[in-house]
Amino acid sequence: MNKDELIDKIVDKTKYPRNHVKEILETAIDLIIENLKKRKKVKLVGFGSFFVKKRKGRRGVNPRTGKEIRIRDVKIARFKPGKRLREAVRK
Repeated sequence: MNKDELIDKIVDKTKYPRNHVKEILETAIDLIIENLKKRKKVKLVGFGSFFVKKRKGRRGVNPRTGKEIRIRDVKIARFKPGKRLREAVRK
């Protein structure tokens, strides 16, 4: 399911206007991104948590040249599913 399909499903269930649902979803996504940029955790109880984690740098190999390269530290967005989501997927 992509974002447009999700919006359509929400509109079908709630009967709210599509443009309002789209605006609310876009705002929620923007707020999650803003908080992750500030390195703040976003918890949605029952669904899961979004957070930023630092992945350590490491040594790698350039596949074209075979030379060893250094891969830098990088911050990545992560998601940890909540209990309700984990249980729903397991069924």
